[in-house]
Amino acid sequence: MSSYGMLEPTIRDILRVISPLGEDWSPRFQIIDELRAVVQSVESLRGATVEPYGSFVSNLFTRWGDLDISIELANGSYIPSAGKKHKQTLLKDLLKALRKRGGWHNLQFVANARVPILKFQSNYLNISCDLSINNLSGQMKSKLLFWINEIDGRFRNMVKEWAKAHGINDSKSGTLNSYCLSSLIIFHFQSYIYYLNASFVFLPPSLRCGSILSFFPLQTCVPALLPPMKEIYPGNMVDDLTGSFCVRAVAERHVEEVCAENITKFISDKSRQRNQSSLSELFISFLAKFSDISLRALEQGICLYTGQWEPIDSNMRWLPKTYALFVEDPFEQPANSARTVSSRQLGRISEVFQTTHHVLISGNQNQHSLIATLVTPQVSQLFARMPANPSGYNSGYIATPRPQMHSPMQAQYQNQHRRVNRRPNDIPVNRSVNSSQGRGQQFWRPRSDK
Repeated sequence: MSSYGMLEPTIRDILRVISPLGEDWSPRFQIIDELRAVVQSVESLRGATVEPYGSFVSNLFTRWGDLDISIELANGSYIPSAGKKHKQTLLKDLLKALRKRGGWHNLQFVANARVPILKFQSNYLNISCDLSINNLSGQMKSKLLFWINEIDGRFRNMVKEWAKAHGINDSKSGTLNSYCLSSLIIFHFQSYIYYLNASFVFLPPSLRCGSILSFFPLQTCVPALLPPMKEIYPGNMVDDLTGSFCVRAVAERHVEEVCAENITKFISDKSRQRNQSSLSELFISFLAKFSDISLRALEQGICLYTGQWEPIDSNMRWLPKTYALFVEDPFEQPANSARTVSSRQLGRISEVFQTTHHVLISGNQNQHSLIATLVTPQVSQLFARMPANPSGYNSGYIATPRPQMHSPMQAQYQNQHRRVNRRPNDIPVNRSVNSSQGRGQQFWRPRSDK
């Protein structure tokens, strides 16, 4: 079997290892409940609620994923507002409470970050947590990623583990944060044309092999798996959720209903061609697309809102150019989700894309070498204990058990280990709701007209 033919089953095996199991959900729910108890003990946080967001909510986390938490301050039915200094004070109060209560270690207060944050690890399975104040935009972006994942299940099965294995998924070291990685995947899945001439010309001679042309001519992701994000939410979501006089339930409901209607329309479009590419084909074309990212970033930025590379000089919102890479956040324009990427690291990121692409299309790889290329040593060690591969995989889609969260305070989220049974055309929306006891997530499913 060629290395290319071996790549697909290898990726599927990797997904079996890294995809969360029921026991990976439970401790995170327990941590959330423990944090609620701590928050309730802090006088300055009276009435505040504890809301998860990030990859845990978007269902894009691996078994070792961090847990992102937002403390939402009480402000009646309106969206709460707090300045940076006030957030810093509240996080200091919470830090004292966590130290007093115990059960946490490696506590670190990052006060001067763009968003002040409290970092720590739970003694329970050493799960890392990042805690911030009033991060409603983070919560809603996580839900949007969850909904986008529901359009095509292949979205959640790409890239992050590979990026960690090569050290390019660490914003603190000047590489890509996880949200930016997700943005690159979305952009790849919504893009129609890949201009090979740029990447091919600037590849090192050792990588400028004929197999690049034979595997991927000028096009990738045809037909597109995802639409431009303006077809999901035609506006600036963060702006629409900003304001101390904005009723939270109304603002969130507006975003949810617009997204649900547009996603249903996209899925139900019978004239839309379905992309049948395998995960290995999508992954290799993803690597090819961004192999020249350090060169393209000199003059162009990535716009998920339109689904296109766009010239930086012609976009006043992106000037002045003080960054190495621009990946516009489609839900918080013109924020740059790649703002942490340094010029030096961008060159290394591009090299990682190039080198991995070359490895995967070469003809001398076995499963062991492929695994070493695609995952961290921690994951590699688990393959020896992995059970036999069960049948029933769809092309590129691995269904994982996902908890169905019903009420804010439902004890231990009793349905967390059950699969969500739904009609194929239903779109679950992870929705915050108000209650006298606090807020939590629920799923609601607008029916498709299909």
